[in-house]
Amino acid sequence: MKPLKSLSLHIGLFGCRNVGKSSLVNALTGQAVAIVSPTPGTTTDPVRKGYELAPIGPVVFVDTAGLDDAGALGEARVHRSEEMLEQVDLALVVAGPEGLGPVERRILEALDRSATPRLVVFNKSDLAAPPAEALVALKEAGIPAVAVSATTGANLTRLREAITTLVPDEWLDAPALVGDLLPPGELAMLVVPIDLGAPKGRLILPQVQVIREALDADAMCLVVKERELREALARQARPPHLVICDSQVVLKAVADTPPEIPLTTFSILMARFKADLVRLARGAAAIHRLRAGDRVLVAESCSHCDLADDIGRVKIPRWLRQFVGAKLEIDTVGPDLPDDLTPYRLVIHCGSCMTTRKHMLARLYRAESQRVPMTNYGVAISLLQGVLPRALGSFPAALSAYQAACREEGNLFHGGIV
Repeated sequence: MKPLKSLSLHIGLFGCRNVGKSSLVNALTGQAVAIVSPTPGTTTDPVRKGYELAPIGPVVFVDTAGLDDAGALGEARVHRSEEMLEQVDLALVVAGPEGLGPVERRILEALDRSATPRLVVFNKSDLAAPPAEALVALKEAGIPAVAVSATTGANLTRLREAITTLVPDEWLDAPALVGDLLPPGELAMLVVPIDLGAPKGRLILPQVQVIREALDADAMCLVVKERELREALARQARPPHLVICDSQVVLKAVADTPPEIPLTTFSILMARFKADLVRLARGAAAIHRLRAGDRVLVAESCSHCDLADDIGRVKIPRWLRQFVGAKLEIDTVGPDLPDDLTPYRLVIHCGSCMTTRKHMLARLYRAESQRVPMTNYGVAISLLQGVLPRALGSFPAALSAYQAACREEGNLFHGGIV
């Protein structure tokens, strides 16, 4: 089975037109992945190629359009490339033998702001060596550099080695999805509704990931539908260590699960795995202060067909309006997030199962830097259903952050001060 791209290290290649970014991707992967041409601007949209890079494992190389493109269409290409700057885990800034110009310096500054590890690659070393002054300046700035030739293959091994030394710690030490919550030999009971949102013949990605990680932890899984949960619990000689349910059935799952059994949702697990659960839990407190006329943004990170009872476009807006008891202005966007989030009082983001953790953290940072609270589907739904403290019970830091944010606002929960 191919590794999931959203769980792979993403390595972006950025630079001007015709410095050989596409040729470099082809040379690194040993395949004709990207179209190569002497005509400037051949690459338009970002091109992704999965590859097994030893000793890292699965990676995705992202080839982008030249950041010096011009004209109306060129500006659109540049914008698409700049969007990738906040999505990749590691960046290769590709330059020609002429050295670094304003575009390369602008890229390096943007990568510095996002704390993205970067490496300058001087391509076309078969034509000329990089300027000595550029190498000295990069060394003084603490920016690694390597000269290669995508045409002859010179120094590609050294480039691969340099890439492995720059893998960010947060990627290597990413939080577990569920494995750290399940001791060996324990049972996780998964509540999986089969509704309009369930893909035919398979489970959704977070459910598959939970099953695999539980097995890797030497734990056991029992998968049931929501109407079978009560009976399945009654049949167990020993209660499960954890119940994990789909957010859309969390209210019923809580009602059917004894309070002494820990319970959470797949989407809350994804909030921890793909972003920062503590910050998303804190952001959820903003739901309590929504008032009539406030604008809320529901953000999706992938494209999908609208469903009659779509979670992001129908259910969450309905539950929000019911909870607030007033009319709200709710916009739904995806897969791109607006640059300006200030018109909104809250952003509710999807579980981000199809994007990288770096991308989700960058979106969270963008919202926070504009003083706009952000939470995700699972946290928001559990709050709107009145069961968020129960769903966060396995994550004390997140629960405390939510409670503290509520107290700061003087908010009330269904049944008393949170």
